[in-house]
Amino acid sequence: MNLRMGFGPLMVCSALLGVAHMASAQPKIVVINLQRAVLESAEIKKADADMQARYKPRSAAIEQLQKDIAGIAQQLQTNAGKFTQQAEAELTAQGQKKQRDLQRLQEDLQADVERERNEILQKSGVKMSDIVKKIADEKGYDLVVEMSSAIFFKPAMEITNDAIAAYDKAYPVTAAQPAK
Repeated sequence: MNLRMGFGPLMVCSALLGVAHMASAQPKIVVINLQRAVLESAEIKKADADMQARYKPRSAAIEQLQKDIAGIAQQLQTNAGKFTQQAEAELTAQGQKKQRDLQRLQEDLQADVERERNEILQKSGVKMSDIVKKIADEKGYDLVVEMSSAIFFKPAMEITNDAIAAYDKAYPVTAAQPAK
């Protein structure tokens, strides 16, 4: 019974010592600019370049329609009173049709670009969050705070560049294969 009574207080003291040690340990807190980390990754830069190339023909068609509309407006203004009523009405109708076509093309392009951009950013955001969690585990960080939520922090606490480098290493960008 003596041994048992001596063991209980020893366990309580050991537990209290462990808790006291944990309470005195400083938590490791870092900050990250998650938006910058995602947008500056090589994968996003490549996706942006790919999107621009993919949508370039549609953008060119929009620019051409804008030029056509400006040309029709210029014709109508320059030759005001010189056209027959029918010719002026036909030119005006042609300009209105091109204006409607332009608006449709712009709306469709904007919707497609936004949809694709959101899909890419959502997937990359999830992957970046996983990278940040991995960095936190590897380096023993207790808390990672989004930079926009921090009122003050020392620059040494920022891990944005580390996250970009780790992301680019985990998800390397492959160069496009040349067409044969």
